[in-house]
Amino acid sequence: MSLFWQCLVDSLLLGGLYSLMSIGLSLGFGVTRIINFAHGEMIMFGAYGAYFGSVLLGVDPLLSLPLVAILVAVTAAVVFKALIEKVLDAPHINQILLLFGISLALQNVAAILWTGDARSVSTPYSLTAFEFETLLVPHGRVIAFATAVVLIVALFCWLRFSELGRATRAVAENGQAATLMGINVSRMYMLSFGINAALGAATGAISAFLLTITPFMGFHMLIKAFAIVVLGGLGSVTGTILGAFALAFAETWVSYYVPEGNGWAEGVAFVVLLCVLIIRPKGILGQAVAVH
Repeated sequence: MSLFWQCLVDSLLLGGLYSLMSIGLSLGFGVTRIINFAHGEMIMFGAYGAYFGSVLLGVDPLLSLPLVAILVAVTAAVVFKALIEKVLDAPHINQILLLFGISLALQNVAAILWTGDARSVSTPYSLTAFEFETLLVPHGRVIAFATAVVLIVALFCWLRFSELGRATRAVAENGQAATLMGINVSRMYMLSFGINAALGAATGAISAFLLTITPFMGFHMLIKAFAIVVLGGLGSVTGTILGAFALAFAETWVSYYVPEGNGWAEGVAFVVLLCVLIIRPKGILGQAVAVH
C-alpha cells in the first residue's frame, strides 16, 4: 500500500511539470494553428539560462526564472516576426520543415556554445525531501509543482480577465471576426508565440534542478508535450492539463508496476500518441479549434 501512495504522489507532482511543459505549445497552436516544433529548444534554453544564472551569478533558478522567460520570449517573438510569420498561410509541410529547421539550428548552436557535456543545478532543496513514514516527497518536485500551478493559474486569469487575453481567445475562435472587431491579429500571433516560449523557458528553469541539462534535452520533452497536446485536444488548454496528468500517471505507474518499468516509461508517450491518433484523433475534449 505504501508503494501505491508513493506512486500517486509522484504522478501528481510530475503532472504539474508536464502541464507547464505542454500548455504553451497548446496555446500557440490554438491561436496560430502552427505546432511549434522548436518548443523543446525553448525549454532547453530556459534550462541553460537558469544554469548559468546559478553558476556564474549564484542566483537560484526560481529567482532567475522571470528574467529567463522574458529573454526567451522576446527572442522567440523576433524569430516569429522574421521567419514564422511568413509561412502562416503556407502549406503545413512548409511550416513543419521551417520549425524543425529552427529546432535543429538551435540545438547545434547550443552544442557549439556549451558543448554536449551534461550539466545540472544543485540547490539546497534538490536532494531533500519530506518524510511521512515510508512516503518520500522531494522538496524540489513540490516546488516545481507549486511554481507550475502558479504560472498556469496566472495564464488562465490572463486569458479570461485581461483585454489582451480576451483578444487572444477571440483570435483563436475566429481570426477574421477578430480582425473585423479591430484586433491586430498579427500582433496576437506574435504575442501567443512569445507566451509559448516564455512558458517553455519557465519549464526549463524548473527542470534545471530536476533533470540533466544538455543541448539535446528538448527533443524528448517536445515529444512528450506533443503527445499531451494531442491527447488533450489540439488547441484546448484545459484538455492539455488533463492530458498532462494522464501521461504522468501512465508513465509513473508503468515505472512502478511493470518489470523493468524505468526503461519502458520513456516510451509511454509514443504509445499514448499512437493510440490517441487511432482511437480518438480529437483528444479527450474533442476540441481542436479553440483556446478555453
